[in-house]
Amino acid sequence: MRLHWQGSLGAIVALALSTVIAPASAGNRSTPRPPNVILILADDLGYGDLGCYGQQHIRTPHLDRLAAEGMRFTQFYSGSPVCAPARCVLMTGKHPGRAPIRNNREIQPEGNEPLPASEVTLAERLKPLGYATACVGKWGLGPPDSEGHPNRQGFDYFFGYLCQRHAHNHYPTYLWRNGERVPLPGNPGGATGEQYSHDLFEAEALRFVREQRDRPFFLYLAFTVPHAALQVPEDSLAAYRGKWDDPPYTGGRGYFPHPAPRAAYAAMITRMDRSVGRLIALLRELGLAENSLVLVTSDNGPTHGGTGGTDSTFFRSAGSLRGLKGSVYEGGLRVPLIAWWPGRIRPGVTSEHVAAFWDVVPTVCEIAGAPAPSEGDGISLAPTLLGRGRQRRHRFLYWEFHGYGGQQAVRWGDWKAVRRDLHRGNLTIELYDLRHDPAEARDVVAEHPEVVRRIERMMAVSHTPSPIFPIPVLDGEPPRG
Repeated sequence: MRLHWQGSLGAIVALALSTVIAPASAGNRSTPRPPNVILILADDLGYGDLGCYGQQHIRTPHLDRLAAEGMRFTQFYSGSPVCAPARCVLMTGKHPGRAPIRNNREIQPEGNEPLPASEVTLAERLKPLGYATACVGKWGLGPPDSEGHPNRQGFDYFFGYLCQRHAHNHYPTYLWRNGERVPLPGNPGGATGEQYSHDLFEAEALRFVREQRDRPFFLYLAFTVPHAALQVPEDSLAAYRGKWDDPPYTGGRGYFPHPAPRAAYAAMITRMDRSVGRLIALLRELGLAENSLVLVTSDNGPTHGGTGGTDSTFFRSAGSLRGLKGSVYEGGLRVPLIAWWPGRIRPGVTSEHVAAFWDVVPTVCEIAGAPAPSEGDGISLAPTLLGRGRQRRHRFLYWEFHGYGGQQAVRWGDWKAVRRDLHRGNLTIELYDLRHDPAEARDVVAEHPEVVRRIERMMAVSHTPSPIFPIPVLDGEPPRG
């Protein structure tokens, strides 16, 4: 069901807010309440950045406990190796060869390429079931007063950053609340300030859960840590300062310098972990834990040290995987996924099921009782999460990425194929056997010509040309094999 808005954003917000605060009607109280859904998205958190995924330097006790009490996925993938296209896939359930946004594209003076009004987001699928919906944190899918604004994409309430570049400062001079620009006194726009955006997001999330405790709700909590700039309050930084050799980061590329960048990165993740702990504690306090599905993941792999001072090598943020943010190798795409639902998801389970961002929409729809999306590309993970029924599997997973030279990737069973430099007309395929070579260190393309031919066909049939994000060598390429 698509909601068609008319009029100004202010009118939309007024209607949205009246929806948020309205309690469930008496006529609905006899109907079983659908589960609450909280989707937590970290920003540039690597596959190896959490203790439960092997991190040795950074403390994440609450997320580790969440994994111990729920399910931890080891072969879960983002929708793209950078922010905006990954979030587009997450919200629409379309794989990156069909999704409308396939790269980060800034819109001046503030914002990013808008999610088209024709797309149906996860929030819009849940609203007809009576869900209150909120997006807190970083949106990145549309400027103010655009068709991509979260209030026009199914979210009753929005608080945070609309623009990715704006989110490069965790002490911004303002944030957005629905259609209103909210000044943040005490933040002069520099490297420090009085109001840390992550803490504001935590407070808004807790408030939303308290206010909506008597009705089903969907909270999309899109944290901006640990994305650069490296900024964190002193009370968190102190726990890591001086623990390691920590050469100062001198700044550049639009990011602030930091005297202890490794300590700052670790502290940002631990502070996020604390926020997740407080959210889970509130669910327990309100008696909502056993009727709440919580999913925790990251938008893409960890970033490069030359951009913002993050040291992914020191922390082994991508684990043993090859590549970082912006790459369709495993390190740029494979991300954590923790699923928690007391009494419904068996605790302490590790799943090797291969899945991706476009599976989130059908999973949540099935669990919530919403109609299955007919136009999406995902497969519901509910059988895996709940331990019942037969879990369908993808024949293969496909990625394409307009940025970083133009890239494609396919995962087919244990085979992983990569193409790079597409904008230069390169169609050479690299082939890796993930079962024996998860680090993608040895290209075995010459040894498996039939596998390559089949994967070429998968790439060709999965690509839909995009007028906004063209890749000419693919747009004119006939199917092969």
